[in-house]
Amino acid sequence: MSRANGTPYAPHTDDETAAMLAEIGVDDEEALFDIPEAVAFDGDFGIDARTEREIRDECARVFARNDDLTEFLGRGHYGHYVPSVVDHLADRAEFLTSYTQYQPEVSQGFLQALFEYQSMLVELTGLDVANCSMYDAATALGEAATLADRVRSTSGDTVLVPEQLREGKRAVLENYCDGADLTVEAYPMADGTADVDALAERAGDDVVMLYAESPTVRGCIEERLAAIGDLADDTDALFALGSDVVALSVLESPADAGADVVVGEAGSLGLPTAYGMGLGLFACSDEFLRQVPGRLVGASEDANGDRAYTLTLQTREQHIRKERATSNICTNQAWVALRAAIHAATLGPDGLVDLANDCVREAEALAARIDELSGAAAPVHDRHHFREFAVRVDQPAPAVAEDLEAEGFAVHAIGEHLLQVCVTDLNAGETDGLVAAFEEVL
Repeated sequence: MSRANGTPYAPHTDDETAAMLAEIGVDDEEALFDIPEAVAFDGDFGIDARTEREIRDECARVFARNDDLTEFLGRGHYGHYVPSVVDHLADRAEFLTSYTQYQPEVSQGFLQALFEYQSMLVELTGLDVANCSMYDAATALGEAATLADRVRSTSGDTVLVPEQLREGKRAVLENYCDGADLTVEAYPMADGTADVDALAERAGDDVVMLYAESPTVRGCIEERLAAIGDLADDTDALFALGSDVVALSVLESPADAGADVVVGEAGSLGLPTAYGMGLGLFACSDEFLRQVPGRLVGASEDANGDRAYTLTLQTREQHIRKERATSNICTNQAWVALRAAIHAATLGPDGLVDLANDCVREAEALAARIDELSGAAAPVHDRHHFREFAVRVDQPAPAVAEDLEAEGFAVHAIGEHLLQVCVTDLNAGETDGLVAAFEEVL
């Protein structure tokens, strides 16, 4: 597009544009695009002008058509109460308008917030380094696999994952692995957690990364993390652990269990449940500092000797030679990471632990109540649970889930006779209604 066509920032003059079009034999830029006439913009959007109040009324009518459901959904997407201070601080103009932090002299506040976010993850995981956010848990897992391929001396090309893994997460991982000529294989689960004996038989020199989760996708706490870490260490595979920021506040430290990398979801703090947008966490040992995907914020000193923050590591191809890039992620979730940091700071260490303990107690109490009902058994797995648990029902699970939806409650159907229920501080007050609905439909 030339300057005459609407922007003073395009690099080409009218003469240069005309010369390029002549060289390729077309009259104008529109000839470069094959846009069907039915969808081509003809200069009129066909939308009648309306006042702000009319738009608000129309939106209210549209939103009123949504089902009024109380969600007891989980499986990677978790909602906790977000204090109002998160919105008030994160919505300040200096945060909203600071897209990236390449110019530290004008981004000290945001850089400091991201440094604090990284510091919180380091404390929660026990590892040495955390980057200033990834897209979501799935892409963080994919980045862990490609990191393992770069740093491990083993000649293997297999990434081992639990057979019970959220479908979307595995699909993203396979996309990453396909480009790196890696293969994803699943190892068996036993009663909601890893079958460590079967895993020991499968682990070998062909494994470049071993991935485990705690809590697992069914909400079970993995009780043998150290044994899994030992298996990875014995075969020189990278041990990656999946978790989330709330669970990490009370579970065994990943570093103590031998984890090389921790990935997962940090958006359980600072965000409402979005079932889409997330915030991926990525932490690792100092050994892999130069291989961390994305960006790192570091603390230094300015010319006056005062503490200053800057981007100390940027490993994407936009910043360094393509062959040296470790990731093709071209942005991050900086503003979302800011929200998570504000939420965590607002709770404080004690408040975060209290929230996590509630996730254990509420799940245990709700499972016990459902277990008393005729036609249901909960929890299915004889394990400690965090937030969520599986329920076995005598009737077909999809039909039970549909009937519960008609009663105003949403749960997951995960098998022919298996449901999954997730309880947090947002829906804990609705458990009486859910139990009554279960009793009605069973």
